[in-house]
Amino acid sequence: MENAKLIPWFILLNPLIAAALILFATRRDHGASAVISVMSAFFGLAASAVAMTLPEVHSSVLWINLPGLEVPLGVSIDHLSRVMLLVVTGIGFLVHLYSTVYMEHDESKARFFGHLSLFMFSMLGIVLADNFAMMFIFWELVGVSSYLLIGHWFTRDAAGKAANKAFLMNRIGDFGFMLGILMLWSTVGTVTFAGLAEKNAVATLTANPAFLTVALLCIFCGTLGKSAQFPLHTWLPDAMEGPTPVSALIHAATMVAAGVFMLARVAFLIGLSPCAVEVISWVGGITALLAALMATQQDDIKRILAYSTLSQLGYMVMAIGLAPDPHGGAAMFHLFTHAFFKALLFLGAGAVIHSLHHEQDIWNMGGLRKHMPKTALTFAIGTAALTGFPLLSGFWSKDAILAAAYDHNKVLFVLGLFVAVLTAFYMTRLFVVAFLGKPRTEAAHHGHDCPARMTTPLIILAVLSVIAAYGTTHWFFAHEHGINWIVATLATGAFAVGTFAGYTIYNGKDREPLSLPLFRNKFYFDEIYGAIVAGTQDVLAYISAGVDALISGMGRALGYAAWGAGATLRLLQFGNLQGYAFIFGLGVVGLIYFLIFR
Repeated sequence: MENAKLIPWFILLNPLIAAALILFATRRDHGASAVISVMSAFFGLAASAVAMTLPEVHSSVLWINLPGLEVPLGVSIDHLSRVMLLVVTGIGFLVHLYSTVYMEHDESKARFFGHLSLFMFSMLGIVLADNFAMMFIFWELVGVSSYLLIGHWFTRDAAGKAANKAFLMNRIGDFGFMLGILMLWSTVGTVTFAGLAEKNAVATLTANPAFLTVALLCIFCGTLGKSAQFPLHTWLPDAMEGPTPVSALIHAATMVAAGVFMLARVAFLIGLSPCAVEVISWVGGITALLAALMATQQDDIKRILAYSTLSQLGYMVMAIGLAPDPHGGAAMFHLFTHAFFKALLFLGAGAVIHSLHHEQDIWNMGGLRKHMPKTALTFAIGTAALTGFPLLSGFWSKDAILAAAYDHNKVLFVLGLFVAVLTAFYMTRLFVVAFLGKPRTEAAHHGHDCPARMTTPLIILAVLSVIAAYGTTHWFFAHEHGINWIVATLATGAFAVGTFAGYTIYNGKDREPLSLPLFRNKFYFDEIYGAIVAGTQDVLAYISAGVDALISGMGRALGYAAWGAGATLRLLQFGNLQGYAFIFGLGVVGLIYFLIFR
């Protein structure tokens, strides 16, 4: 058992050691850096597989010991972290392997793999943390490492702006997250999840429902930023400026899922606040709907998948609000299955982009099914899983979320069902336009499947996209999870309607037959935020500049007055003894005159 306590520490520190080696020893050797990073990811996956067989493991050392505040540096392997470990290390390893080809000719390949290992360390820290303080530190490290990866091609103006946007919008959410943590600590005197779950802590928090609700909503702000929920959702599509393996790893399967994982960690508290439950579920539902509508009019293959990710994350957040479950419930179930088929779709998109010389517009593709058969087949499987094709993994996990909505909130159930129709519609649109029909460009005509190191991860993820839901439901539900046949039938109908509409409208088309500017322009959120910034930040900047100019002017006036006084006094300092005697005598005469004639 003592040796078992070393396993989570090994999983955590292994990628940090790899990142340090790349930074200090092999940063000029691209090949060695890639090998170190890939082997680190493999060892992490192997250790996580071992962790799946272990009972619950907790190991900690006291980090901060102050009066009223004890914060351990602790790691924990339990029912939630086991699942997340498998997702992060499993997909992480496949992305590392895929990247060895995708980034083969990149001039900063060593830096890329170093940042990738740093991200793995940061993400694993969130997964293994047994307290809010440690989680928050790694939460911020994930923000930093994702900033570095999104802006990897920093010479591109769009990549730099996207990295800055992601970093700043995450900071907004993280400020609220920090306030929520401080509110909980100030009330119960602990930041450990085990301590917050104790009866005395729960009793103290529920004694003031309004305070608990505010604290939970502040903590939820962290999810708004990290999981890109409305209204802090606009950074995720822009983050597609980073390399495609980055999109697959951190913007499909891991980083953006951290917010959902964090909510699952504190589900035992969320369930105590009806108001927080209502807010969380509706924010998730609104995000799912808005993102799905936006996806229907996008032409960039990665942006379509990015909006799809936003929509599916909204599903997960909605599920947390509808049925908070300490085992994770439907939200973690969908997080688990979604990680595989969405990573598959992003990596498949990367294979297409790589083969077509960085072409990302789906209307400049077409006919890829014949030229890229392996990529097309795996992409079709990922599309089917995402859209809820019966018996694939996405069907079961999405069904679990819709069943929770059916049981707890019929309005959100109808909304979720409509989102399922939209998901099938926009993914069918993507597949039909990009892979069916005839090639529309010379690049599409000469497309080809990529080397085995890129196609093998696609095949593995395609298999997992089919079977991931089978035999795993006991990981997510405390009790036996049955099938609601009404919901399953309606979900199948939603899949059929969306797929039929997408195929009928787009089959054989060479240009977009629908024009919906509101959806294409993403409901003008970026323009609205730009106006808000111009109307607040810029105005404040002008006011500050005016105040600064006023103060500077007053300072200059005082400076000139002091200079003038000094210049006058300098006229009296002429260095002649007789002159000084004359001035002294003049002063004495003046004094006598004043005393006599006052």
